Amino acid sequence: MRLLILTSLASLAAGAAMAAPLSTVGSVEVTISPELQRKAADDLGAKDVDRLAAELRKDVTRELERTGVLAGGRMELVLTDVRPNRPTFRQLSNQPSLSYESFGIGGATIDGQAISVTGEVTPIHFQWYESDIREAWTKSTWSDANYAFDRFAYRYGRGESYAAR
Repeated sequence: MRLLILTSLASLAAGAAMAAPLSTVGSVEVTISPELQRKAADDLGAKDVDRLAAELRKDVTRELERTGVLAGGRMELVLTDVRPNRPTFRQLSNQPSLSYESFGIGGATIDGQAISVTGEVTPIHFQWYESDIREAWTKSTWSDANYAFDRFAYRYGRGESYAAR
C-alpha cells in the first residue's frame, strides 16, 4: 500500500512538472530615454523617474509570467515620457509657488521592442494620458502614469501588441 501511494505521488509530481510552462519571459529591460533623463534631472526628479521605470518593469514581468505571452523571449522597453498628476517633490522645491493641491492630467509613453524566442522582433509604441481633467483632482502624483503601465502590461499580456508607427 505504501509503495502504491509513493508511486502515485511521484507520477503526480512528474506530471505537474511537465504541465508547467517550459520557460517564462526571459527578461524585461526598461531604460529611460535621454529626453526623459534630462527632464527628470531638470524638473521631475531622477528618483521619481527611476521608481517609475522599476514599476513598469515589475508590472510587465508580472503579467507576462502570469499569462505566458512571450515565453522565453525578452522585452526591451524605453520609458519615453511621463507626466505627473500633481507636482513632484522636486518641482515643489524648485518652484515655491506650486502647491500639492495643484493637479493636471498625467500619463506615460512607452516605446521598445519584444523579441520572441525565435528572434522575431516586434516594435512597440504605447501611450496613455488621461483626457478628462475632472478625473485628476482625486489622484496622487503618479496615478495616471502607473495606470498607463498597468494598462500596457495587462493588454500586452493578453496578446495585444502595439506596433510602432
